[in-house]
Amino acid sequence: MKLLLSVFASVFLTICFGKDPYPRNEAIDVQHYVFNLKLNDSTNQIYGKASITILFKKQVDSFELDLVEKGASGFGMEVANVMTSNRNLKFTHQNGRLKIQIDTPPKSGESRTYDISYVGTPAEGLVIGKNKFGDRGFFGDNWPDRGHHWLPCVDHPSDKATVEFAITAPEKYQVVASGKLHEETNLPKGQKLTRYIESVPIGVKVMTIGVARFAVEQTAEVDHIPQSIWVYPQNRDAGFNDFAVGVKIFEYFHRNIGPYAFEKLAHVQSKTKWGGLENAGNIFYMEGSVTGKNEHEGLIAHETAHQWFGNSVTESDWHHVWLSEGFATYFAALYAENAYGPQRLAGDMRESREEVIKYYLKNKGPVVDTTIMHIDKVLSTNTYQKAAWVLHMLRQEIGDDAFWKGIRSFYATYKNKNVLTIDFLKTMETASGKDLSGFFDQWLYHGGHPKLALAWTYNKGKLSITVNQKQAQLFEFPLEVMVRLADKTTLVKTIWVKGSSELLSIAVEGKPIAVYLDQATRLLFEEVK
Repeated sequence: MKLLLSVFASVFLTICFGKDPYPRNEAIDVQHYVFNLKLNDSTNQIYGKASITILFKKQVDSFELDLVEKGASGFGMEVANVMTSNRNLKFTHQNGRLKIQIDTPPKSGESRTYDISYVGTPAEGLVIGKNKFGDRGFFGDNWPDRGHHWLPCVDHPSDKATVEFAITAPEKYQVVASGKLHEETNLPKGQKLTRYIESVPIGVKVMTIGVARFAVEQTAEVDHIPQSIWVYPQNRDAGFNDFAVGVKIFEYFHRNIGPYAFEKLAHVQSKTKWGGLENAGNIFYMEGSVTGKNEHEGLIAHETAHQWFGNSVTESDWHHVWLSEGFATYFAALYAENAYGPQRLAGDMRESREEVIKYYLKNKGPVVDTTIMHIDKVLSTNTYQKAAWVLHMLRQEIGDDAFWKGIRSFYATYKNKNVLTIDFLKTMETASGKDLSGFFDQWLYHGGHPKLALAWTYNKGKLSITVNQKQAQLFEFPLEVMVRLADKTTLVKTIWVKGSSELLSIAVEGKPIAVYLDQATRLLFEEVK
């Protein structure tokens, strides 16, 4: 599995630089957002004032933020003014970018705060309307880059910042948002101000608010971290029942991966286009997730795992989204293994293996696919199920102790930071003491999987097993074979498959009646004739 390091490094350099289509400005780094938002029941129009603190890495005379402008449809935001230190600044607003001219260029290393006043009706990103019970609500739905439909921001996971939401809305509504609750104040004319402050830097994709009528249960505190459930009042009992398992799931990840990064964790029934959305500290679930039948434990585990991988440890660009989605998928399976036993994990992995095989028939790309230029296409069976299989095989490759040592080290090192795949590779190599470059290359940067044909013969106490790789690109991997003998005993051997054909000869006592590949479900492969 050896790979020339220079070749591997060049692959990563290509991935890290030059193929991310986001038009970023490397001179700026957002440090903190304050979003003052006024919501109402008479229209879907929102009134916003954003105060954005920016660190300038070098001197520039302008910079850009992401914000969708009002279009012919009537949707989008209109900016009234941009100010800093009580001075009005010139700006232009087109093609989803708010370009701000700086009157006095900042010094390198200087921070400045800019105030942007705006108004508009978001086409998406903030879902406004009636829920399934006919009640009105407002739910942030930013993933992957829809936050700039209602928030001026740098809408890319590489720029993480702390955030404050100050929401003025009719007092009948309750508000859940990123961070810790700091204020609830009743205002004149039936209004209420609610403020949340998130002190941990997060990407815009997982910043959010939820404003609606809720039934709220404070379920537990785990190491002083509050856990809560927010559901529609009409299905209060069912919702409290369905999300109660969230505490057990949280404890598993908190104890096994590392200390949770955020101030709270709320499970929220919401209006979202997704099954679940892993907003930092506030997981939003589809309305139909509440049934009272505990049907979505796997979904809850997946979205909770994202709090560690995706929200705290965040991919630096979209091509590395497997570091979020693949991790959440596999760690949800690890939670199920811990809760229900190894057979549950094996069953889950067999099912996902079939999905990967089926997906590959029409989609030949790798897990880290730099040819994708539209980020709404980065989510796929590759970045979920196949990526989870990569982690599962890595666990077999280096062993449980090294795997968990590496996972904990990876989280501790990159907690609240951005990462690329090479960072994970280096961490796991250090934890295991093994060169893993070839493993990462074949499973992440090339499409496909082994297609294996099995043949065997038996003659006078000697069993000969042949395994042929039938796909064009050869893989290298350990493969377990299990032999079942006539007396119902079994024999398990491992073949190290490197070439197109491998032969294993075994002396056996008794006549073989069957030979099986990978009965322990450790390899992503397809058995063919």
